[in-house]
Amino acid sequence: MEKRELLFDGNEKQIFATDQPDKVIIHYKDVTTAYGGIKRARFKGIGCLNNKISAILFTELEKAGLETHFLGLVGEREQLCRRIAWVDLVAVCHNRVVGSLAHRLGVEEGYTPGNTIVDLRYNTDELGNPLINDDQAVAIGLVSYDELKYIYATVHKANEVLTELFRKAGISLVDFKMEFGRVPEDGHLIISDELSPDRCRLWDLETGEQFDKDRFRHDLGDIYQGYEIVLNRLEGKKD
Repeated sequence: MEKRELLFDGNEKQIFATDQPDKVIIHYKDVTTAYGGIKRARFKGIGCLNNKISAILFTELEKAGLETHFLGLVGEREQLCRRIAWVDLVAVCHNRVVGSLAHRLGVEEGYTPGNTIVDLRYNTDELGNPLINDDQAVAIGLVSYDELKYIYATVHKANEVLTELFRKAGISLVDFKMEFGRVPEDGHLIISDELSPDRCRLWDLETGEQFDKDRFRHDLGDIYQGYEIVLNRLEGKKD
């Protein structure tokens, strides 16, 4: 597999073309950002952790019959993925009410509802990634109603799979973001982007210690150490 020209250069990842037009290489940078890129720092090796964690989580979803863009690791900080067309929609799955959701609903931080909450956000930095409802998403041509049914079903199934995976690792999956892309051949949707502590809130089941990007966002401790704990536990190693 030959890496070719740079297709996309984001805050935390780069995407490269390959000698196979239907495949890309995603490169994870040693950069962490928060608040829309306002807060930014470099942490040596954190891209490698995100790459490996994302690979583990995508592999578990594939085993459960959920289609993703992930094909395999090709290095410490790179993975081979199917080339897709991005859909500017982010599904946010909440198992507990924290952060902006707690503020929006006026409930106690950390509240566990009797049902899983799934929000949709319009993935556009220019507008601040606002909340968007089903009718609005269809109205501006992001997805169809049938595709929304697929998205919700996929997110709920992924939540079941990942919640159990993390539970076995002694971690509570508080919430996570999931993105989708279209396969060029026929336009159907598959899970894309990444699944890592950059995209999930992950708390220790017993102590509530946070292992995710909130460590960086709110200055709660060493972010590399938190991500390393997640990877070690997923691999069955001790902290």
